[in-house]
Amino acid sequence: MSEVAKAGDQVSINYTGKLADGTVFDTSEGRDAFQFEAGSPNIIIGMNDAVIGMAVGEEKTVEIPPDQAYGQPDGELIIRVASDKIPEDVNVGDALSDGTDSGQNWIVTELVDGEAVLDGNHPLAGQTLTFDIKLVSID
Repeated sequence: MSEVAKAGDQVSINYTGKLADGTVFDTSEGRDAFQFEAGSPNIIIGMNDAVIGMAVGEEKTVEIPPDQAYGQPDGELIIRVASDKIPEDVNVGDALSDGTDSGQNWIVTELVDGEAVLDGNHPLAGQTLTFDIKLVSID
């Protein structure tokens, strides 16, 4: 029987990630295979679960719900600030960092009436993600 990936293994995968409408949001195509430790808290739960038990060369497609990906949007991470508290040249869609050790990033979602609306949720929060995965190696 072929070796299969287990928690703690260093694995390499090729993948394509898609949104529910089929839009590709990320892919390893044209790049080196993505390497990570299976079972690591740095990888979304659904990806860990998908890779564990796969054999080298195996391919699969998995649908990962928000609770196993980037979670649901948190309303407490959507804030309003006075426009004079952000750089002058900021536009809707721009990313800002709060400059603290936490490294919280914010996306400007609105600029209205002297206020900016900032969203600190992961851009894929609330999304069901589909990944086409091929396990390239187990180290």
